[in-house]
Amino acid sequence: MAKALVLFSSGIDSTTCLWWAKKHFHEVYAVTFDYGQRHRLEIEFAKITARKAGVKEHKIIKIDLRQIGGSALTDDSIEVPDREEIDDSIPVTYVPFRNGIFLSLAVAYAETRGIQHIVGGWNAVDFSGYPDCRPSFVKAMERAVNEGTKAAVEGRPFTVHAPIINLTKPEIIALGLSLGADYSYSLSCYRGQEVPCERCDSCRLRAKGWEKVGVMDHLIERLIREGKLSL
Repeated sequence: MAKALVLFSSGIDSTTCLWWAKKHFHEVYAVTFDYGQRHRLEIEFAKITARKAGVKEHKIIKIDLRQIGGSALTDDSIEVPDREEIDDSIPVTYVPFRNGIFLSLAVAYAETRGIQHIVGGWNAVDFSGYPDCRPSFVKAMERAVNEGTKAAVEGRPFTVHAPIINLTKPEIIALGLSLGADYSYSLSCYRGQEVPCERCDSCRLRAKGWEKVGVMDHLIERLIREGKLSL
């Protein structure tokens, strides 16, 4: 009867993790963060997909990381680049310690609901420049939350699951499809557009991923069906 909480942004990675959790746990909860991101449409899309997935509870937690800035996703004075080299450098779309902040809040929320399993879509392949997406970061955070929570001290430790951390984007999509994931309301565009800008790195990686899988992107299918996009 294990319960799991998924950190759910509505992107490709977290959508795959949502369906992965549905397969592995009896009850699935989801938490989405409204943190002042440029791509705010992801919050509404997350609500739609969470309903489709039949999660037990979907919580929206509001924080304002625009007060910190330092990222093209939270500071309007920093432009989202059309293309960044995907290497060991840290991209301008990195939000300072975002995944650490999110994971900490998710654990606090999970603790109040007796949830011991936390699932996140951290990935160290396509975005290796993000320091808060590395396996070592996830393991360090798991140790930290088990040192600083009442639940863990009383014998109910947390396990942090990162099922896609070493997968490529095509592998992530293929996994999700095998689990029956619905990506029609998943948002990847850093510019926050429902119709992909096709210029930012996130849009490019998504398009290449679907191309390699050999299946039409569920989002593109929906946009065509609704007359919002034509081929």
